Amino acid sequence: MSPDGYLGAADRLLTEVVAGARGTWPRACAWLIRLALETALAGFWESACPPVAQCRSRRAQFLLLPRYCDAELSHRMAQAWAILSEGGHHHAYELGLTAAELRRLRNEAQAIITGLREATPGHPS
Repeated sequence: MSPDGYLGAADRLLTEVVAGARGTWPRACAWLIRLALETALAGFWESACPPVAQCRSRRAQFLLLPRYCDAELSHRMAQAWAILSEGGHHHAYELGLTAAELRRLRNEAQAIITGLREATPGHPS
């Protein structure tokens, strides 16, 4: 699935009542947004530096990202990914992400994905 496909699925969870998702939709939404970021990052690395695309370590990919695109964009990517990763796990002692937080993260993910596309080598400027 494409990053836009994952974001579209997250949008549905944020705007519609999905049968069987009661109570679990916030975590599912966080995972979908995170998958959108990961898919966009994979596409970026395939174009920018294919050996990095083969690297299994997301941390290594994040550490190398500032060398290939804007440092602020790479920081935003790592931060959003970390928040979504934490929000995608159930913790009995913490509240999950709210709909408003997920909407903000969804919009941030869209901006990050757009930035990655623009930073991709060979992208028409």
